[in-house]
Formats: sequence, structure tokens, C-alpha cells
Amino acid sequence: MNTRTGNFPIGFRRLWMDWHKDLPSLIKWTKESGMSAIDLGKDADVTGQAVLNAGLKIGSVDLKEWQGMISSNKETRAKAIAANAEYIAACAKLGPMNHFLVMLPENKDLPRAENFGYMIESFTALAPVFEQHDARIVIEGWPGPGALCCTPEGYRGFFDAVPSKAMGVNYDPSHLMRMGIDPLRFLREFIGRVYHVHGKDTEIIAENLYEYGHEQPPTFGKPFGFGNMSWRYTIPGQGEVRWYEVMKTLVAAGYKGAVSIELEDANFNGTEAGEKQGILAGAAFLAAV
Repeated sequence: MNTRTGNFPIGFRRLWMDWHKDLPSLIKWTKESGMSAIDLGKDADVTGQAVLNAGLKIGSVDLKEWQGMISSNKETRAKAIAANAEYIAACAKLGPMNHFLVMLPENKDLPRAENFGYMIESFTALAPVFEQHDARIVIEGWPGPGALCCTPEGYRGFFDAVPSKAMGVNYDPSHLMRMGIDPLRFLREFIGRVYHVHGKDTEIIAENLYEYGHEQPPTFGKPFGFGNMSWRYTIPGQGEVRWYEVMKTLVAAGYKGAVSIELEDANFNGTEAGEKQGILAGAAFLAAV
């Protein structure tokens, strides 16, 4: 199962659900469903070979240490760099690898510019390890607590400070959409750094945006699951992202990676049957785009 535009392999991200924990069964279901890629977590040095042996691709693997890389403690940063270097080398035995992470600091309450400096120091030190092993990082812009590299300003500042081509983007338009950032403009600006793509969308609920705005929490309203009052994450095709334009932009840039569905959609999450249905519905949409 590939995308109609670009012929990109379609897969999904292995998440926290119980049925995702049984890797042999997950691999079997993936192949039976016609998908061809799985994104793995921080255990890819152990689990990755089984995925490859099944004839599947690995879209990305989670970098081993995240928050320790953005710590005010120099020793903590050094330990995180060493642990990541060891993991990158272990995963390199599986082939060229994308290492996924969100730039979350150890202490979200420190000034953002201070945490940004720790991030630059750590990844400047780690960049040669990525280059040595033909590996790359793919940074997702989830705007979590204190997260850096979520907006064009943050990504641009990072790539200016750490220009190594091993530093890249996990393009997930859902996070950009919820923040009010044009996902297509972002893609066109950073296309040369996009090494992995998440198939996830965001629905903007206009009536709730009027009712609650986006600055204050509701007094009586209840937020959406996997969302807030005026937006919610969805499977591809059930939100606002213009996926055909996304695919055309990826094709024009020569993108060679997978499109992996990250299932965070309250309409499907919660049961194994619903989650499988959601992944397959998202994959079917992408296969028709």
C-alpha cells in the first residue's frame, strides 16, 4: 500500500496500545493489511531486525535520550550524548536510520533561550556521530511543555546553529495546523530537511473557536480527546490538511521516505478494533491521494 501521488510507502507509528506491544502479531497484521512500514520506539536495536526480516521498512526509531540532551546540568547532557551515540551505532547495523524526537527540555521553566543553548551544545556534539553512521534526526514539532523546534523560528534557529545535514524534520502537519501555522508554507520552507512524514491531521472546530477562543481554558466546556476546545487531531483526510498539495511538494523535492500514520483520534482510539479501523481508514485515504 503506497500513496497514489509519489508512491510513498504507507505505515504507522508503534504506540502505547496493548496490541502494539506484541510485535510478532503487529508485524503479521501490518503485512496482512498491505502496509509496508512501522515506526519503532527506543528499542529498535532489539526489535528492528524482526521488522526488516518480515520484509517491512522502518520509517523511524525514537532517539534513546531526549530531555537529558536539553539539561542545565553538563554531566546529564554528557551522559545523554554518550547514550545516544551508543544507540545510534547499534541501530546503524540495521541500515541508514531516522531517529525521531521532540525537543523537550529537562526543565520547562527555564528561559527558552537558555534551554535552546543547551540543545545547540548537545546536538553540535552529537552531529558527527549521526554523520559517521549515515543516520539522521527527525524533529517533530509537538508543542509540548517547553518544547523547542515547533515553529519556523525554532527550526530555523536550530538548523542555522547546527547546519549538519544529519539534522532534519519529522513533518507532521497536524501540530502546525493546531498552532495556526500554514503547513504547506512550512513544508516548502523546510523541504530540504524533511526526512520523515507523519500521516496525521487536525480538524478546526470553527463554532468552538468562536465560543472559547484559544487563549483561555473553558469554564464549562469539555475539551476533545486528543485535542482542545477548538481543535482535535484526526486521521488523514478528516481534518484541514491539503494532502494532495503535501504529496506534490514531497514528489517535487524527491522525498524517498515513508508516510507513517500516528493514530491520535478520539473517534478511533480506545479499542483494538477501533484503532485498527482508524489506521486502515487513514491508510486508505493516503493510498487514494
